[in-house]
Amino acid sequence: MTILSPRDAARIDHYAAAADTDGWLHPVQQALIHHRGWLRMLAPRAVGGEERPLPEVVRLEEAIARVDGSVGWTVTLCAGAGWFAGFLPPHLARAILSTPRACLAGSGAPTGQADREGDGWRIEGEWDYASGAPMATHFTFNAFLREAGNPMLDAAGQPRIQAFVVPKEIVEIVPRWRSIGLRATASHAYRIRGAWVHADHGFVIDPAAAREQGPLYRFPFLPFAFVTLAANVAGMAAHFVDLARDCIARRRNRFGGGEPLIEVPAVRAVLDGVCSHFDDVRGRFYALLDACWADVAAGADVADEQAAQMQALAQEWVAASRHAVDTLYPYCGLVAASADSAINRVWRDFHTASQHALLLPQN
Repeated sequence: MTILSPRDAARIDHYAAAADTDGWLHPVQQALIHHRGWLRMLAPRAVGGEERPLPEVVRLEEAIARVDGSVGWTVTLCAGAGWFAGFLPPHLARAILSTPRACLAGSGAPTGQADREGDGWRIEGEWDYASGAPMATHFTFNAFLREAGNPMLDAAGQPRIQAFVVPKEIVEIVPRWRSIGLRATASHAYRIRGAWVHADHGFVIDPAAAREQGPLYRFPFLPFAFVTLAANVAGMAAHFVDLARDCIARRRNRFGGGEPLIEVPAVRAVLDGVCSHFDDVRGRFYALLDACWADVAAGADVADEQAAQMQALAQEWVAASRHAVDTLYPYCGLVAASADSAINRVWRDFHTASQHALLLPQN
């Protein structure tokens, strides 16, 4: 099965530079995302999604990010929010997914509060980094729960936090995304000022609370987040390596015999070593993901040890990606520092995506 067709890859790539300059995905890129159903691929079939196997989705997300980081990141974050439909009341999930060009964007940081009011919640807050915000029909977020002005506590005495999904009509986008990379994701902030939503709009992201019982919704959230984010970062790194190889092949060894830089044994050894290590980690990552998925598809739960291994291997893949990009960058010359070059755009996208809080380097 072809993960990403050459035609789709070419259409994404053709508009990547323009989207980066404009600060938002090109209309052709947006149309392709919706036409291919990529934002519905993790939502349950029963409510209008596609419920694709997770390893297939992760490979697709890596492939898209290898063509353009902004499209890959937007698809991954918005499709990931679409996965939440498996934890919503079916009537609400069905209504959301029946929205024309349905798209969920959001943030995981609990930077708002929800006050209990009748059979719902009064929402107040502001959240950062909603990738794909301009095309979102709904927004997700986490909020601290309160009742009568007082924090609600869990069984351990800690403040309770709950996830919510709301329609865009009660959301105000705050356009302050000014990162050096992933510019076309338009990952703006957003706020809600005192809007009321029914209690059905709150949900818990936990296999035990899933409304759908397919294997996708029995896969724990943290391993799910790690594997999808890592695949994006690695896709961008692989794109950088491809472009770096071309740069190195075109450059001359000015301090040697004038031969192409790629023919210098020491340079060739660096390139081969970086690629070998990167490919080794990638192979082990997918072997473990496929094995975990096979177990879940057969009805088993993801064991804590499996989840920890998956997260650790995702982190190792990100570390290998950082090593590849940072090792090869000095060999690429000033073209890699030119703001209007493709390799610079990929470098900027990579170093922005790899700043995600979950991907903090582990000692």
